[in-house]
Amino acid sequence: MNQSQDKTHAPDAPEIGQPPGEVPHPRVIRTFVRRAGRTTLGQARAFETLGPQFLLPFQDTPPDLAAVFGREAPVILEIGFGMGEATAHIAGLMPEKNFLCCEVHEPGVGALLKRIGENALGNIRILQHDALEVVDQMLPLGSLAGIHIFFPDPWHKLRHNKRRLIQPPVVAKLAARLAPGAYLHCATDWEPYAHQMMTVLSAEPLLANTATDFAPRPAYRPLTKFENRGLRLGHGVWDLVFIRR
Repeated sequence: MNQSQDKTHAPDAPEIGQPPGEVPHPRVIRTFVRRAGRTTLGQARAFETLGPQFLLPFQDTPPDLAAVFGREAPVILEIGFGMGEATAHIAGLMPEKNFLCCEVHEPGVGALLKRIGENALGNIRILQHDALEVVDQMLPLGSLAGIHIFFPDPWHKLRHNKRRLIQPPVVAKLAARLAPGAYLHCATDWEPYAHQMMTVLSAEPLLANTATDFAPRPAYRPLTKFENRGLRLGHGVWDLVFIRR
C-alpha cells in the first residue's frame, strides 16, 4: 500500500517496450521506488524471530503454495501493503484464505511481521520483492482467488504517469493469474488515477466490473488512519472490484 502522501520519485528510466509473452525479468519501467526509512527495534526483532517462518524468498519457478502455507486454501495476492495495517486486518477477518503479500519497503515488511506476531496470524506469507517479477515467475495462470492493490503510488506528475502500476500489460498479466470468478480489487484516493484504473480495467477482456461504475467499499477493507484523515478533509476514495470472466 504505497500511500499517495509519499512524494518520493525516482529519476526517469528509459522507455522500453513491453516484450511479448512471458519473458523472465523483462527490463521495464519501475512502478515503485525503494523509500528511505528506519526499521524500528520492534520491527528488527520481528525480522529475526518471525522472518524465517513468514518471509518467502523469491524464486524463478512457482513454489508449492500448499507447502508454503501448510495447507490448501484460496490464495489472495496483495501488491504493496505499506505498513501492513489493512493486510493484517483482512487476514484476521478471512482465516480461511491464504495471503501472499509483496512489499519492497523494509520497515513495512518489519511492521507486518510485527502485526503477524501480535495477532497470531498464520495465513500470511511475505515476499520482499518486485511484485511484477513475482507474478511473472512464481504464480501460474489461474492460481489466485483474488488480488488486492490498495493505494498504489499515483505518480501525480504527467511525465511520471507511465510508472503507474495499473497499465494494460500489467492488468493482462494479473487477470490471467486469476481463476474464473476470482476478483481484482483496487483502491485509490487520487481521482485522475481512479478514472485511469476504470478505463484500463474495463478494457481488459478477461475482467468484468461488479458495479455499474465505482464499487462501494467492501466491508473487509478497513479505513486506514491515512484514509480517515483524508475523508475528514473532504478527499475522495474510489474502489474498483472486477471479477475474472
